[in-house]
Amino acid sequence: MAHVLQDIGRAVGQTAEKLGPAVVGLGRGWGRGSGVVIAPDTVLTNAHVLRGDEVAVRLAGAAETAHGHVAGVDSDFDMAVVRVQTDGIEPVAWDPDVVSEAVAGTPVFALADPGGRGLRVTVGFVTATNRSFRGPGGRRVRGSLEHSAPLPRGASGGPLVDLEGRLLGLNAIRLEGGLILAIPADRALRRRVDALARGEATDRPRLGVALAPPRAARKLRAAVGLPERDGLLVRGVDADSPAGRGGLERGDLLVAAGGAPLESVDTLFDAVEAVGSAGTLVLGVLRGTDEREVTVSLS
Repeated sequence: MAHVLQDIGRAVGQTAEKLGPAVVGLGRGWGRGSGVVIAPDTVLTNAHVLRGDEVAVRLAGAAETAHGHVAGVDSDFDMAVVRVQTDGIEPVAWDPDVVSEAVAGTPVFALADPGGRGLRVTVGFVTATNRSFRGPGGRRVRGSLEHSAPLPRGASGGPLVDLEGRLLGLNAIRLEGGLILAIPADRALRRRVDALARGEATDRPRLGVALAPPRAARKLRAAVGLPERDGLLVRGVDADSPAGRGGLERGDLLVAAGGAPLESVDTLFDAVEAVGSAGTLVLGVLRGTDEREVTVSLS
C-alpha cells in the first residue's frame, strides 16, 4: 500500500513540475480564479471569473502581476480567452480527441492557482460523463466531465488533465459533496476558443427577455387568479430587442415556439438557435386568458 501512495505522490509532483508553469492566477486574492496557457500569450479561463476587459494575471514564479486583456468572452458556454505575455511558457498539450477516452474511473489531475495565491494540484477520478450545468448566460452547457479531484475556491478556469498531462477540460462548477464539473476540451470547445482568440464575437440570436421557469409561472398565475398552464413567464422585455419589437410584454406566458410546446427554457434556446439570427420564430403566447401567436424577427 505504501508504494502505491508513493507512486501517486510522485505522479502529483511530476504533474506540478511539468504543467505548473502553464497554470496562472487571475485577479487578486481568493475571490477570482485560475487559467491555463493554451498557446503563446494565450490563456483560457471561465467567463464567470472575469470582471471587465482587463485582468491581473500572475504567472508561475513571477514576482509581480502581468496585465492581461480579455480577447473574447462566451458567457453562454462559460469560457473566455485572455491575451497576456507568457514569456515562453510551454502551453498545455491539447488534443481534442482525448476527451472521448475519458470514462467513469479515468484517473485525472486538477490544477489551479486561485487568484495567484499558489499552485494547487490534486488527484481524483472521472465520476461521470455527459453532465451539464447552466452558464452565466442561462444556457445549459452539456457534455461536462464530473470528477472527484478536490479544488479550493478560486480554482475555476484551471485545467483538468489526464495522466499524460493532456487537457481534458476546464474546471468550472463545484457540486454538493465536493465533486467538480469541467467543460470538456473537445473539438467544439477548440473551435470556440480559437474564434475568441481571434477576437471574433459570438453571434447567437437572442429574444431579449427575462424568464421565470414553468413552476414559478404556475404559482404566479394561480396567485392572480389565472388558470394554471405550462410555459415560461416573461418577467421583463428589452425594448430594443427582437422580443420588444415583436410585441412581447411583461406577464406574457410563452407556451410554444415554432409549433412545439415549451417544456423548459432549454427548449426555447434550442428553437431560437435553430431559426438563426436571420430568421423568424412564431411564439405561442398566453396573455391573461387570451392565447395568440406572435412572430418575432431575430435579425
